[in-house]
Amino acid sequence: MLIVKKFGGTSVADKERIERVAGRCIEDYKNGNDVIVVLSAMGKYTDELIGMAKDINDKPPKRELDMLMTIGEQMSVSLMAMAMNKMGVPAVSLNAFQVSMHTTSAYGNARIKRIDTERIRRELDVRKIVIVTGFQGVNKYDDLTTLGRGGSDTTAVALAAAMHADACEIYTDVDGIYTADPRLVPTARKLKEITYDEMLDLATLGAGVLHNRSVELAKKYGVPLVVRSSMNDHEGTIVKEEVAVERMLISGVALDTDAVRIAVIGLRDVPGMAFKLFDILAKKNINVDVILQSIGRGGTKDISFTVNKNDMDEAVSAIEKNKTRLGYEELRKDDSIAKLSIVGAGLVSNPGCAARMFESLYNENVNINMISTSEVRVTVLINEKDGVRAMNAVHDAFNLDD
Repeated sequence: MLIVKKFGGTSVADKERIERVAGRCIEDYKNGNDVIVVLSAMGKYTDELIGMAKDINDKPPKRELDMLMTIGEQMSVSLMAMAMNKMGVPAVSLNAFQVSMHTTSAYGNARIKRIDTERIRRELDVRKIVIVTGFQGVNKYDDLTTLGRGGSDTTAVALAAAMHADACEIYTDVDGIYTADPRLVPTARKLKEITYDEMLDLATLGAGVLHNRSVELAKKYGVPLVVRSSMNDHEGTIVKEEVAVERMLISGVALDTDAVRIAVIGLRDVPGMAFKLFDILAKKNINVDVILQSIGRGGTKDISFTVNKNDMDEAVSAIEKNKTRLGYEELRKDDSIAKLSIVGAGLVSNPGCAARMFESLYNENVNINMISTSEVRVTVLINEKDGVRAMNAVHDAFNLDD
């Protein structure tokens, strides 16, 4: 068997944890498996690097930030290889250049285009454990790029797909996927399994267990995922195409406090205005989520939408530079909001789910600013200060601790 194992930053935060992870990987290796290990930077080292950058320049160029950020993973993989070699097992660390992990050129949020597997296969053929830097790639200019926060998950799934691996295991500081963040919702319950679609929505909406693009890739290439803890041997959560017939109404509740709302007030109420606005943002590689357009009045309309906090300044700047083209009256931004969502395949066939969610928020005196729905999710924008309280109320309303 070929197994791809990914470990997050807390799993390799110090010498003892590195040695524990090394031992876990060696166990699979000694059972006759080929093993590829993908690592994040140690502990909070990525945050430390960002802090260093912003101490020098509070708006560092994205290319230079990527050059700096890739240091963390290179440190992790080399130390892990040293640990395994000390334990008597041959291992080799490879960075994005050595693997030839080709990506787009969107610094800070690059996407994997293809992976050259020849070097990895060569190392596996001589029975080495291959340890690969997560979160990073190389673009057509031979510049280092990063895949966005949590991008090591995507590296692992992409490698599993490219290598036709038999298993892809994602190790985190929690022992699976829960109905809500167990650190915020004490009654949250671990799921045995969840569909790709549900997991994709949860990941996109703020559940930090898996990077959303890793779930996209897993679904596209049929990579079976297991999410489990690096701290114990408990069974994790399986992410796959279909799950058991008997389902809960919803699979989980997610809270995203990294969202900001931008409102473009007084746009001309003519065809093409929405296209012009969102085309400007798309050209800056800014992802937009919840969108609300008002009913036209007096020849104008308003459009509100959410973006990630990290993209707020760039989004506002891009819109302001195109004020003449767009012809709006006012631009507003609000960074004191949170997105609260329920996700589940059961939403399609069960009317009243949204009403139950809204009732639980009403009972907690939580005001709703915007609403967005799809077949498998309902998302509301609320005040950030109400986020955790609202999340617990909604979780309880759907009896997700049963």
